[in-house]
Parts: sequence; C-alpha cells; structure tokens
Amino acid sequence: SSPQVDRLFIAPGNGGTAAVGQNVPIDAEQIEALVAFARQESIDLTVVGPEAPLVAGVVDAIAQAGLRAFGPSAAAARLEGSKAFAKQFMIEEGIPTGMGAIFRDYGAAQAYLRQRETPVVVKASGLAAGKGVSVCSTRQEAEEALRQMMVERVFGPAGDEVLIEDCLVGEEASLLAFCDGRTVAPMWPARDYKRLGDGDVGPNTGGMGGYAPSPYLPPALVEELRVRILQPVIDGMRRRGTPYVGVLYAGLMLTEEGPRVLEFNARFGDPETQVLLPLLESDLVDIFLA
Repeated sequence: SSPQVDRLFIAPGNGGTAAVGQNVPIDAEQIEALVAFARQESIDLTVVGPEAPLVAGVVDAIAQAGLRAFGPSAAAARLEGSKAFAKQFMIEEGIPTGMGAIFRDYGAAQAYLRQRETPVVVKASGLAAGKGVSVCSTRQEAEEALRQMMVERVFGPAGDEVLIEDCLVGEEASLLAFCDGRTVAPMWPARDYKRLGDGDVGPNTGGMGGYAPSPYLPPALVEELRVRILQPVIDGMRRRGTPYVGVLYAGLMLTEEGPRVLEFNARFGDPETQVLLPLLESDLVDIFLA
C-alpha cells in the first residue's frame, strides 16, 4: 500500500479487491462509463490492468477527459492487440523473433502449411485471452488449429488474421519493464507456465502459475535484452509517432541461437504480476506517476 493513496476504486472488482478498496460495478470495457466515473470522483490516476480496454483506447479516452491514466494508448497497445503488427514491427526494427508468415486467406494459409516442416506454431493475430496460440507437432494438428481459427472462428475476429511460425525451442522467460515513452526500466525476470497439465503438457492457457526472479535471465542478459529488444521497441514506437508508455512485457524463448521474442503484452502479465510486485521495494505510485 502506498501512503499517496487515499481512496482506491476497482472496476469491476472481485471478492479479494473488496478487502482493499471499493468495488465499482462497471465492466473494464465500458469505457464511457469508466471515464464518467473517473470524472465524477475526480480520480487522480487510473491504472489499467486488462488488454481489451487498452486496445480499445481507454487510456486515450481518459486523457481526452483531462485525467491521468497509466498504460499505453490504443496505437501503442497494437503491439499486443495485433500479433501481425508486432511481427512486422519486429522485422522492421531488427528485433530477434521467430520466422513466420501472416495470412488473411484460409486457402493461402493451408497451402503454406502443406509446404512447411513441423512442428509449427499457429497464432490468432487478435486478442484471445492468452489462448490463441497452438503449438502443433504434426501437420494434422496445425491444419485443425487453422480450421478452428479461420473457419469455425473459435476466437471470433481475433482469428481473421493468422500467423504461422517456426516452433522455437528452449527455456521461456518473461521480461517486463516500466516505460515512459523514452526510457525502459526492466523488472526482475519471471517465468510463467502456460500449459494446462502437470509436467508442462497439454494446451496453452492464459497462465497456470509462475515464479520470479528467473535464473534463466541473469543480470548481464537482462541488460543485453534491454539494449537489443526493449529499448528498440520504445525507440521504434516513438519514431512512428505512437510513443509507448506503461508496462511492456516481452515473452521470450531462450534458444540455442539466442533469445527470441515470442510475443509482446501491453500490460502487467498474469500470472507474472503476482510474483513480481511482492518483490518491488519502491512505491508503485511513484513509478506510475513517473
């Protein structure tokens, strides 16, 4: 808890948050209602947790109302909201990532798959609550994942655009950083486990658990990643006129050829936040305001 916080409101909140503040019955994606509430209560700072309202422009709307919010603009949140945008951005900025191709046409994606070696990874480009990634060890699995995304549309419009990528092998790591549009301050590296079953098997989920700090990213490697990945993201976004402010989350695979970016998130990750914030000694409000 911060001495700078007099009152804390959580929208929509849950049983746990009711113990630390006042729950407000407004859904995270009801942007107009959130802005009206922030105005009504003269909220000094809004901190946005989930990805959907960020991508929908909640930070922009709060700023337009003359209030402060911590999180990226809608334009900057595209790094998470569109995996196709993020992949193109990484290629243009020379940020190390897996090779892949982007498809909007189901037939073209099928044809590409037939020429590919397995394993491959099939990803819905849009937001799918962390569940839009299928690691496929056979072509049959990959074709089924593609059909579910593009024909059955199990992820709705998130699957209108699909990425088919190399399956990278190694240890996974998450590196989150606070960003003000020009500088990045990395947090401790974390590790989360996405697969559903014990022994790290089964389909990917939004995250089953995690720990921090991760021994796979010692301080020297964190500094290398800051220079090679995090700072180039901030510089590239600022050059495009869409400065990135908030938490930037890089999901990494530590391959034999070196670290590669699997994905970016435009926010604190779940479950990483639960293991990272207890390690923070500074006042989080100071960081948000900076």
